[in-house]
Amino acid sequence: MLSSNGQIPAGMGMHRVPDFPEDPEGELETIKKNRKAPSPAGRLWRSRLAPQAIICGGVFVALVMVLLCATVMYQGRLDAMDRARETSRNLVLIAERDIERNFELYALSLQAVVDGMGDPHVLALPPPLRRQVLFDRATTAKYLGSMLVIDASGDIVIDSASDVPRPGNFSDRPYFAVQRDNPDVGLYVSEPFRSRLRNGSPSIALTRRLSNPDGSFAGIALIAINLEYFHTLFAGLSLGPNGAVALISQNGIMIMRQPYDVRTIGRDISKASTFRNFVAEKESSFSDTATIDGVRRLYTAKNFPDLPLIIMVAVAEQDIYAAWRRRATTIGSLMVAFALGFVGLSFLLGAQLRHRMRAESELELLARTDGLTGLNNRRTLGEILDQEWRRARRTRSMFSLLFIDIDRFKAYNDTYGHQAGDDALTAVARCIGENIRRPADSAARYGGEEFVVVLPDTPAAGAARIAEKIRAAISELAIEHAGSEYGRVTASIGTASWAPEADSDVTGVIKAADEALYNAKATGRNKVSPFLPA
Repeated sequence: MLSSNGQIPAGMGMHRVPDFPEDPEGELETIKKNRKAPSPAGRLWRSRLAPQAIICGGVFVALVMVLLCATVMYQGRLDAMDRARETSRNLVLIAERDIERNFELYALSLQAVVDGMGDPHVLALPPPLRRQVLFDRATTAKYLGSMLVIDASGDIVIDSASDVPRPGNFSDRPYFAVQRDNPDVGLYVSEPFRSRLRNGSPSIALTRRLSNPDGSFAGIALIAINLEYFHTLFAGLSLGPNGAVALISQNGIMIMRQPYDVRTIGRDISKASTFRNFVAEKESSFSDTATIDGVRRLYTAKNFPDLPLIIMVAVAEQDIYAAWRRRATTIGSLMVAFALGFVGLSFLLGAQLRHRMRAESELELLARTDGLTGLNNRRTLGEILDQEWRRARRTRSMFSLLFIDIDRFKAYNDTYGHQAGDDALTAVARCIGENIRRPADSAARYGGEEFVVVLPDTPAAGAARIAEKIRAAISELAIEHAGSEYGRVTASIGTASWAPEADSDVTGVIKAADEALYNAKATGRNKVSPFLPA
């Protein structure tokens, strides 16, 4: 054992001073400066984490790009719907104003007939002149069918088309019955019907009641409007391949619809969910599926303020999103392809980095180990000694060191050759490694045929047992050595144990173990010798 103050006693003889303690190249100092460098486990952890971080980062960036693209595409979808809604509203206003303007003219013309029929002077005029006075130039409008005065029995009494009224009785028409039975109905817009005077032409009628001086029913004044007017008006509106526009009465009767189908004219849609939305508000905009053709559309509808009519424009959602869908498909596909390429590049970069870091780890491992024996090399031994010595000083624990030297190794090399010598070194290193089992214990090749074993938290007795096991294992290898007094390869081991003190240094215990090794060789070799202070 060393003395209690941890110093080598004065006058202690040693066969040599080991190279390591002298540290001529400043190796220990360099180790101390770099002792905070990451441990191999930490470097291994980072070598796994860094490539994964690159891959995860690449996937994250790709997902962000795809998400941003999806957000932009979704906003584009909303914008397409907003543009379609605004366009539909403008079309509704255009159609509404055109119909209102014409109906206002027709209503004024009807009112002029009603007023004239109540003027005895007008009634006293000759038929040609009376017809001229009653019916203004509105009767020449392109889509007007007939302008008639019908008496209380339903017969035509004045006809705008000729001085002699055409024969016909219309007492069975709903528009006649409405005016007859409701004195206050005012201007009435009829449901679609086929004209008896114009070869079944689809029409609607605007009518006003004629009353006798006593208020009794005297007949009606009527203007027939060809539905061709609405057909032509709606056909000029651009609504896309699957769009629709319609004029509907407030009781749910279809007056005109584009695309035109004669079977839809006069159809009752009052039970449809779309119609319920039409009448719920003065102006409405919503999406629904049409009962007529099953197409889902964006509906924009407006109730006429002064007429019992509803104008509706509907744009099919497939038309609204057609351009957006083509653009979204192109951009989305490119973005997905780009994102996948980016992810693939991240995986490739991660794999390359992993390969590089693995190679660096292998190189570092080679730099820290002895290439022949696989044990720690001299540099790594310095790091271990510095670390364990500091820990021993901090915890006040016992620190032991084994110095191992193969007996008469130069003679072995001279006799059997250097290749056999390398094989023997490898076998001895394996025996050393197999006999130190604790994780904290470590072994290193010190140089040539010398090895050092570091045993933290190990008292002198424990170090001696381990040293004896190593010595016995080497001897039991039974490697032939003709130049040895034992006829086989053997090893001498010196042990030193020390409880570090505040002012002590690791070089003291190294010198002590080396002195113990010298003693083992001097007293016969193939033995374990503890350091015995003078």
